[in-house]
Amino acid sequence: MFKWFRKDKGAPPAIEAPPPPAAMAEPSSALPEAATGVDAAIAAAADSLAPAHRPAVEPAPMPAPTPVVGTVLSAIAAPAAETERVPALFAGEEALAPEPPKPRSLRERLAASARALTASVGNLFRRNPKLDEDLLEELETALIQADVGVTASSELVEQLRVRMKKREFADANALLAALRAQLTGLVAPHARPLRIPPTPRPFVILTVGVNGAGKTTTIGKLAMRYRQAGLAVMLAAGDTFRAAAVEQLKTWGERNQVQVIAQGSGADSASVIYDALQAASARGVDVLIADTAGRLHTQGHLMQELAKVKRVLAKIDPSAPHETLLVIDGGTGQNALNQARQFHQAVGLTGIAVTKLDGTAKGGMVFALCREMKLPIRFIGVGEKREDLREFVAADFVDALLPRELGQA
Repeated sequence: MFKWFRKDKGAPPAIEAPPPPAAMAEPSSALPEAATGVDAAIAAAADSLAPAHRPAVEPAPMPAPTPVVGTVLSAIAAPAAETERVPALFAGEEALAPEPPKPRSLRERLAASARALTASVGNLFRRNPKLDEDLLEELETALIQADVGVTASSELVEQLRVRMKKREFADANALLAALRAQLTGLVAPHARPLRIPPTPRPFVILTVGVNGAGKTTTIGKLAMRYRQAGLAVMLAAGDTFRAAAVEQLKTWGERNQVQVIAQGSGADSASVIYDALQAASARGVDVLIADTAGRLHTQGHLMQELAKVKRVLAKIDPSAPHETLLVIDGGTGQNALNQARQFHQAVGLTGIAVTKLDGTAKGGMVFALCREMKLPIRFIGVGEKREDLREFVAADFVDALLPRELGQA
């Protein structure tokens, strides 16, 4: 069988490949034709069953892919929204914005001032004492220690003593209610906020007081109050003895967007306020608030300068100043009475503003001022914010210092 490998037999015969099967020799066209005929039959049957008006539906185009880098960069470059809305929990429900914090109540503001009175009186009535002379003596001591004053405290207790002897009180709580009513009656006639009348214009407010009482700060808060009421306000930097006072008043003017008339440090205070009144009259200003240099009530020559300011203002407007407001630090205690007497004698006060009652001031000095001076209490200061200069309301003030529920266990 291997004979063809022999050299003498010549070249080996060619080996032919076996022929391919008939089915695989060349592509058959019968299968595609049969498949095409079946597809055509199915399409024809579907067209016969579909409604005539049915439109042909074309496949929706595929969305173009979004570049990841561009999305990230655009998100970084986009400014943050000013206010982020909280999504509603249910459909149709509006997302509620957070409520602004409520201002603190007067009782909260006067908590420190009221501590001297509420602690002593509260301990006295919480044990439900007997209605006797010992109770009245302890009550009088507590009132004096709270800066109500010796004279005012004695009068209040004496009125309670007369009523107790008439058996008008069923128990100690009834006596406490009577004390609250007497304190309210003592200050209520003098709780008269400062109202700006339609005339004259400008309405001139002259502020006076000792150093550190808070005159300049009170002026700034008053300017904000009247500015919000729609009045045109001007300030006069009459405290020329203290350079910081002029800058402080200018700062308040910028905050409240009001004009400030000022001169250099050491200028004549009466001259500054005179120029301010002339400017206010020319510019149609509604309210002119004038600052003055702080001085002790015992410095006679400085007190005379305040009288000079009033005389100079009277040259332009005989009725000016229309309000002479004494600013008193509530922490000065019974010394506030001496200040009020001296300033009233020098310039004739028409109102009082008691400041810094949110601190260690005992608060009882307000009752002493009302009893001794019989002047209107215009405002009380209970904090550092502009809105913390509040109008004096007698019932609220007494309730803050001597709460109704004080005697309850």
